[in-house]
Amino acid sequence: MGPQHTFSTFPPFPDDVVTAPLVTLSLAKLQSAPAVTNPESQALFDCAKSLGFFYMDMRGSPEGETLLDGAERLHELEKQFFALSEEERAVCSREKKNDGNGYFGWKRMGTTVMDRNGTIDRYENFNLRKDDVVGNTPPLPEPQLINDNMPLFNTYVRTAHGIIIQLLDHLNAHLQLPPGTLASLHRLDHESGDHVRFKRSPALEPGALHSGAHTDFGSLTILFNWLGGLQLQLPSSKEWVYVRPVPGCAIVNLGDALVKFTAGLFRSNIHRVLSPPGEQCKLERYSLVYFSRPEDSVVLKRLQGGIIDQQPRVPGEDEGTNSKEWILRRGLANKADNWSPDKWEKGRGTEGDRDP
Repeated sequence: MGPQHTFSTFPPFPDDVVTAPLVTLSLAKLQSAPAVTNPESQALFDCAKSLGFFYMDMRGSPEGETLLDGAERLHELEKQFFALSEEERAVCSREKKNDGNGYFGWKRMGTTVMDRNGTIDRYENFNLRKDDVVGNTPPLPEPQLINDNMPLFNTYVRTAHGIIIQLLDHLNAHLQLPPGTLASLHRLDHESGDHVRFKRSPALEPGALHSGAHTDFGSLTILFNWLGGLQLQLPSSKEWVYVRPVPGCAIVNLGDALVKFTAGLFRSNIHRVLSPPGEQCKLERYSLVYFSRPEDSVVLKRLQGGIIDQQPRVPGEDEGTNSKEWILRRGLANKADNWSPDKWEKGRGTEGDRDP
């Protein structure tokens, strides 16, 4: 089942909605030539410095086609997962892990807050960590449905991770860092916060907020969604605009880690999720995400060398926390059962210097 067929089963994204001006890059073109002689690579670098969001056309690339096929299969699997009984999903409830402080597993709807006012979220998700899938760590308990499909997850994780390393290598070259610098912070066989996420939101009233304004924690995010709902805040006007889903393309964005590594040269843009526009708002909304994070022990601070050295220095910027601490601080600060405005503020990322 191809992406075009899946999109055709849904009401169309409306044409009268203002949408984000995302550039479309081709994975096949990025793979066709080295960064320094590749116009597509320069376009990637420009995207990283400007909006921090872009479409990645996966068609025409063997790895991209594998990822597209895996996304379609996992899209069907996540529907099956969220259709399981609460008892079956509770096998992997994150409330049962690490004395209720787990980040991986199933998150019930309404267990986190979306803003400084304590507004409760309107989605559920399931996080499956990369290290469980590829064998870096003893796997956490999961429903049988997930265990039965571990080969599918394995292929998807390895393919997504491989594509991300290719993107990092292109960015690395334009930053004029020693070859492999960024890739060495994101090794597949080292523990990290990388994970696959299933996410479901029920059909809600038009304009309803599903997920609050935020930036992503890590390095790069690969997102597939089949309905609208994702919105970006444009840096120039602060206007919120929808991102149109495009068949054959993933939505890729940069996270806070790359902002910190480049001393602010790259951008991690604020985004949120509302009900899909038009007739699409009458449907449940599913999304599939691969989050890439630096290895757990990597300290999130500016890298040395290349054009990063030209960036102005900020007091305290070299006092970074490691990736694992950063993820847990951000990922758990918005839990509804022990929420406070102060804790929410401390859990913010690079959006904390802005007003979403």
